Amino acid sequence: KGACNVTRLIKIIEDGKDDRISDVAREVLCCLVDQLRQTDARIVGLERKLKAWHRTNEASQRLATIPGIGMITATALVATVGDASQFRSGSQLAAWLGLVPRQFSTGGKIRLGRITKHGDGYLRRLLVHGARAALRWSRRTETIVATDRYGQWQQALLARRPTNIVLVAMANKMARIAWALLTRGDSYKPQGVMAAA
Repeated sequence: KGACNVTRLIKIIEDGKDDRISDVAREVLCCLVDQLRQTDARIVGLERKLKAWHRTNEASQRLATIPGIGMITATALVATVGDASQFRSGSQLAAWLGLVPRQFSTGGKIRLGRITKHGDGYLRRLLVHGARAALRWSRRTETIVATDRYGQWQQALLARRPTNIVLVAMANKMARIAWALLTRGDSYKPQGVMAAA
């Protein structure tokens, strides 16, 4: 069971002397092994093309400087969003991605619900996973994180909210930062870095 054992299974399938698999099953499974190898080769080729495109695309490289955004998320953002100036603000981009809470208003009170999940689910997922990686990294290097405004915001939010809500808030912030970088042509710089005492 599990993807980690696929290599062992392929060896068993290709070993004609192994009697745990019948000849008919071996023939069918060999077809699947061939498909798996072809898919792996295509993925390697696509990854090469994606890396080459990322290296030549200035906007994608700038986005990859944001903590939690790597090559895959950066290229997906540039390819999907295109001209970020079509959004009036980073908040509008975050809303387009479905990273904002649903609002319920009654009797003059505004109540916030779960995120809307409108927009591109793939990009939203990439940003949330990137936020998870950034959070994991920041927990390992607490001394670095505590010295900038973003790290302090993150720690304060973690003290009040569950981790999954913090991850969505971080993904929302990453989307807003990405909008700023795409529209202004800047690179990411940590804000409000304070001298360590």
